[in-house]
Amino acid sequence: MAAFVALILFLPVMLLIIILLKLTGHHSFFFVQKRVGKNDCIFNLLKFKTMTDAKNEKGVLLPDAIRLTPFGKWLRKSSLDEIPQLINVIKGDMSLVGPRPLLPEYLPLYSAEQRQRHQVKPGITGWAQVNGRNAISWTKKFELDVWYVKHQHFLLDLTIIFKTIGKIFRSEGISQQGNATMEPFRGE
Repeated sequence: MAAFVALILFLPVMLLIIILLKLTGHHSFFFVQKRVGKNDCIFNLLKFKTMTDAKNEKGVLLPDAIRLTPFGKWLRKSSLDEIPQLINVIKGDMSLVGPRPLLPEYLPLYSAEQRQRHQVKPGITGWAQVNGRNAISWTKKFELDVWYVKHQHFLLDLTIIFKTIGKIFRSEGISQQGNATMEPFRGE
């Protein structure tokens, strides 16, 4: 219910972002990517598009830092690129709070401890997001995710939501040092 209300409240912002994406040369507005949810179920995550689809001569996508547009950079910094995930919450793929959903190719790389993060629905925000986001190591991120799974309760979720609001206004932890986003996970 909260996600539905938030989606309605953010509808004017979403429409403005779509207009600005169009004006800044984007031909598509949404980025759709396979991600892993609760119990290792794969779903399509929605975000506003922040990068171009530029590829090299072999047809391979160029690095994130090259493809990230100036408006896309601002969308990420403000976390407004995440708003479409409210649709994922309404569909039941995600929750407002939980470990961030990661790529399916990471599944075989998890340790048994790290895999516990998939015992709950992934979230738009989570314990790792308010404790470093992309500026922390994968090891620390997984530790925080598993801690959340083991200690999840309503008051903790409320705390995470309020901390998220503060983090958004301070634009903290958006990218890992030296990266446009974060290095891919390669296992431990």
